[in-house]
Amino acid sequence: MGKTYEGGVPLIEVVRSGFVEGVHRGSVVVLDAVGSPVVGAGDVVSPIFPRSSNKPMQAIGMLRAGLPLTDPADVALVAASHAGEEFHVERVVALLRGAGLGEDALHCPADLPFGEAAREAVLRAGGGPSRVLMNCSGKHAGMLLTCLAAGWPLDGYWRPEHPLQQRLTATVEEFTGERAAAIGVDGCGAPVHAVSLTGLARAFLRLVTAEPGTAERTVADAMRAYPEMVGGTLADDTRLMRGVPGLLAKIGAEGVMAAAVPDVGAVALKIDDGATRARMPVLTSALSRLDVRAPILTEYAELPLLGGGLPVGAVRPLW
Repeated sequence: MGKTYEGGVPLIEVVRSGFVEGVHRGSVVVLDAVGSPVVGAGDVVSPIFPRSSNKPMQAIGMLRAGLPLTDPADVALVAASHAGEEFHVERVVALLRGAGLGEDALHCPADLPFGEAAREAVLRAGGGPSRVLMNCSGKHAGMLLTCLAAGWPLDGYWRPEHPLQQRLTATVEEFTGERAAAIGVDGCGAPVHAVSLTGLARAFLRLVTAEPGTAERTVADAMRAYPEMVGGTLADDTRLMRGVPGLLAKIGAEGVMAAAVPDVGAVALKIDDGATRARMPVLTSALSRLDVRAPILTEYAELPLLGGGLPVGAVRPLW
């Protein structure tokens, strides 16, 4: 694995009124059903921060360490970047309350909901930022419950040297097949591990092909059974898992996304400038290389560009 991400190649063009006004660069890798490379573009072997696309692996580490969850919807929430909708917040609060904890036990920062509708609802009701509304609160609740189950201190549970985080680092490295090139501080304050796009795709493939009853299969099955917990009612990864049978998907900040389909293959990508609008057309193009077809993918193949409220162009793949 290379030491520094070298950047990607042009993957998306932005066309307005027949004129190309912008290009998004990035990297993408496609693996087949046994994990061999099918095709790629850009730098797929140097480390990047997958951000929240690492969450399924962190959830596996928590389950292995004793996280006492029996409801698959709760497992999905622990691997989520939720939109802060009412059903998300209620479950986070219930997890904390069941363990005798309050919102102040969470280390993630106070925030407004990630989802636009949920954010507007909070503001209309006179509310403001809180820790449980932050999109990573499910993961942090899971970390706290894992510490309680394992007998580890709650204090500093987010620090890289804490026994919990040591265990989660080992899990990320196991499933990607790589040593973390760096451990940074994610937006929520918890550690984030730098691995390659190839390693990330490899990890997602391992989740969907794991034996039933394993922690990794438990996480994959929970996310696919309750996709609305993973992102939210309108989130891209939620809609993909609803629309493509068997597909596991998780978005990450800064233009990252990973997906896998059992017996088919896996994809991981990063848009260099972090543009979310470029992510789905690239993913759709990548899945087409594995002959994955579905109406939802047709919807995402090109995204409309508006002018005066009307379509005047498109955000479309070059790759």
